[in-house]
Amino acid sequence: YLSLLRMADVQGTNPVGASQASEPSQTDNDELSCGMEAGPEKVVIFVPSDSLGRGSPELGERLMVAFFHTLLDISARPSRIIFMNSGVRLVATGSKALEDLKALESNGVDIISCGTCLGFYELTDKLEVGKISNMFDIATVLMEARRIVQL
Repeated sequence: YLSLLRMADVQGTNPVGASQASEPSQTDNDELSCGMEAGPEKVVIFVPSDSLGRGSPELGERLMVAFFHTLLDISARPSRIIFMNSGVRLVATGSKALEDLKALESNGVDIISCGTCLGFYELTDKLEVGKISNMFDIATVLMEARRIVQL
């Protein structure tokens, strides 16, 4: 961005926002700033399994439920949570995470589930929270995210 502004300055043009551009400088939080406002951070949580971590499946299921419960207690929230593969079991009837996922959704978090995955596990009719999506939309969300947290 700064290179383009310098080029425009050399050519005598004044692009929109050029008067706000400056050399990168350190801010209080040690991030580089180019004089441009950063938009709200888009954090996407990617859930490819119904179990968190490796090892005991029973422990992994407990940890996954605890993670979503904990998200309700902290101020930093993701913009979206994407469920794929066996992760879609968490958004279906009988999941111990449903109450917390519904609360996250009601607090503005988009809950997105892979339609192919729901079909594979025969859970399409048992979806309890969020919406069904496709690979194109999921790939787009992941590519546009500022940060992805994979569980």
